[in-house]
Amino acid sequence: MFDTVATGGTFDIMHRGHYTLLLKAFDVGKQVIIGISSDDYARFKKKKITNEYSVRLKNLKKFIQDKFNKTNYLIYELNDFYGPTVLTRDVQAIVTTEATKVNCIKINELRKSKGMPQLEIIIVPLVEDQEGRVISSTRIREGEIDRNGNKLTF
Repeated sequence: MFDTVATGGTFDIMHRGHYTLLLKAFDVGKQVIIGISSDDYARFKKKKITNEYSVRLKNLKKFIQDKFNKTNYLIYELNDFYGPTVLTRDVQAIVTTEATKVNCIKINELRKSKGMPQLEIIIVPLVEDQEGRVISSTRIREGEIDRNGNKLTF
């Protein structure tokens, strides 16, 4: 158990993959810092988003309340992938997926250059549907699957 862990994402359409990521963060951290990409940063990353930041923030808070009933978290608006992980020594670990592990390595490089301790990188597997394809906001937005990865048929 860590005193403080960080995680982050765009959190556009909340789904089972977000649940898995947050579950791990709450399991390993007494305090969880959750970064949400700002609208500008999401656009910079070429993310197609349905919801603007204020809606994503509200939806994330509701999701956490409904699924975890937790209050031991802070939300930080991300304008880059570093977020608060390079601003404070308090963060001890970062919860991520294989898809964004490379960013965590860069975070640790910057922390090292600042004389800060390295973060433990905790990898959460990407959640897949029955066909072995990753559940994503994009696939949900396009009407291919629902939030649990079930195939939608018309």
